[in-house]
Order: sequence, then structure tokens, then C-alpha cells
Amino acid sequence: MKQLSASLVAASCIALIASVPLAAAAVPTIDTAARTAIVIDFDTGAVLYDKNSSQRIEPASLSKMMTAYVVYSHLKAGRLKLDDTLPVSQKAWAKHKTNESNMFVPLGAQVKVEDLVRGMMIQSGNDACVVLAEGIAGSTDAFVDLMNQTAQKLGLKDSHFANVDGLPDPQEYMTAHDIAMLGAHLIHDFPEYYHYDSEKEFTYNGIKQGNRNPLLYKDIGVDGLKTGHTDEAGYGVAISAIRNGRRIVEVLVGMKSMNQRSQEAEKLLDWAYREWADYKLVKAGDTIDDAPVWLGTTATVPVTVKSDLLVSLPRNARSSMKVSVAYDHPAPAPIEQGEQVGTLQVAASDMTPVQIPLVAAKPVEKVSGLSRAALAAGYLLFGKKN
Repeated sequence: MKQLSASLVAASCIALIASVPLAAAAVPTIDTAARTAIVIDFDTGAVLYDKNSSQRIEPASLSKMMTAYVVYSHLKAGRLKLDDTLPVSQKAWAKHKTNESNMFVPLGAQVKVEDLVRGMMIQSGNDACVVLAEGIAGSTDAFVDLMNQTAQKLGLKDSHFANVDGLPDPQEYMTAHDIAMLGAHLIHDFPEYYHYDSEKEFTYNGIKQGNRNPLLYKDIGVDGLKTGHTDEAGYGVAISAIRNGRRIVEVLVGMKSMNQRSQEAEKLLDWAYREWADYKLVKAGDTIDDAPVWLGTTATVPVTVKSDLLVSLPRNARSSMKVSVAYDHPAPAPIEQGEQVGTLQVAASDMTPVQIPLVAAKPVEKVSGLSRAALAAGYLLFGKKN
């Protein structure tokens, strides 16, 4: 395996990055009072911290993130518009009689979709969720079916929804991992609607309510996503923050108080930014090396990666990072542009190496006739590889 020179792994402008999570054997450690938690790097997908993230939990209002995802999907597809109005049914209005979070929509009113979105994400309004669900799917049951279908499409294997607002139900569950993945999808798939998460207050029907995400009120880069609480689930939060262009997503569930939720979330966030960093290695299309070719019109072919390459590493492991290339044998011609011909490996101390396909940057034709015979004879006699 050939190690690359430093010039070949210089930082570059990353537009579309390859997901390269480096699994750690010995990385910076921290603990949290949360029952289950996960911290991921948004750009690389690397898991920076994991505490029981595959354990099924009651998501409470964190499940409204899936309600929002389905609503945003209809908006983006043009099946729904922000200035459309939806009717408030008896079922939605009846939410006011319970001790639940609501935006207090009047019975029989026609409410703008944009107001309902704000009521759902800022005020965590259960009534807003019901109005949206009934307006989009005809009933909350039909909307729940859409939520579960969407969860399957997104690969949320340990999530199931029984209602549109996250109230306790034996068939309502998620994991911290799935919540984090859903959060990342919301940010990536719907940037035009994600800004509602960061609004700090919303007034509807003469009632002003503040966003329940306490970290939005601190100058620490947080711009979403959602909080949740029931007596059974405890206090939970899914947050996303961006500092110096780097986005972190984290989920914590099962804390004892709002104050503890805020403190633990901020502590983990600061730790992730302090102890971990993203390193931009290779830009898609840049020539990384020249791979040997067998029986081609050229002896070598330049190789590259299909997507820009970014990795997450503990800061104290940066000095030990090594990038190398490997080829099992000369690539036989003909070679198509984009065809894999080798492997790029990224490794660091105490880290499990990650391998990324190396592809041909241009095509190579196969030689024919006497030329091919001569080249093959030369290889057999002298060990030359063409």
C-alpha cells in the first residue's frame, strides 16, 4: 500500500461530501445524565458519542419531527401551500380541554398552514398537528400511516408511530439514533422550512408562547430542532448547531428536569466541538494517484474519488492520520471513466481504518492485435506491467 504525500490530502472546498464515519477504539470520553444519547457530525455522519442510542424510548413531542417531515414533503411537492387554510375539527379543538401543549386554534376556524407549522414547531401544539394531519390525509389514522411509511423510506428501523403528537402509546417508539437521523433529514431535505425551528416565539389567537428549546436563547449556534416531555419519557431534546460552518446534531432523552436537559445538551455540544474536528482531504475529480493498467493504450490511469472526502477525527488523532492507496493488481483495459480500480484508505491512531473506492478519472482503451501480444510477452519475460 502506497502512502500519499501531504500535498494530496490538502484541505479543499467541500460541496458534496462522502460520508466517512471513523469508528473509534479510543477517543475522547464524556458522560451524560441522559438515559440515552447520540451526537453525530452532520457532514460526515460520524458518531461522536453514543449512549444506548439503539434503545427504544418514548419520543414524546420529538415525534412531531416526523409529523413535520410529512407536512414538509407535501409542501415541497406542491400538494400543500403555506397560505392554504385548513379547518379546525372538534377533535383538534378538544385538545384544549387536556393538559397538553397547544396553539389554541378556535373550533371551526380556518387556519393558515404556515401558522399551523409554527404552532407545531414553536409551540409544540398538539392541536396544530391534528389540524394538519386531518387536512392532509383526511384523518389522523391515515396521516399516521404516512408517518410510518416515511420512516421506512428513511431507514428508521426502530421507529413506529401511533399518533401525530407523541402522546404515550405502547406502539409509539423511536430510538435516539433514529431521532438524530430524522433530524439530519429535516435539515438536508427541507432547508426552506427548517428556519421555523429557530423562531423563538409565536403569537396566535392572542396568546404568545415561546419556543420550548432553551438552547435557542443562548449564543451557542443552536438553530433547531425540538424538545419533548412526558412523565413516562422524561425530558428530551434533539438539537442542531452550527459553528464555523460545521454542523452537529445531538439527541438526549430521559432527563429529570428542564434545567438538566439544557445543561446536559450544552455540555455535550461543547465537548463535540472542542474534542472533534472535520478534516477535508480530497476533492472529487482531483487526481490522487496513477494506477497501473494491464494491456491498455496507456500504462497508467489517473484515479480520483466520486465525492469530496471529509472525515471526522478527534483533534488529538490528527497528527497520526495517514492516507494511502492500494491496488490488488493492474486494472485490465478497457477501463470506463468512473470505474473502481483501487482503494483509498484513511487511518489514524486508535481508529478503525476506513476504505473509499478509487475510480478512473478518464477512460482507457484496450490495445489490440500484435501490440497486445507484445505487451503480454514483455510482462511474462521481464515482469513489466502496462
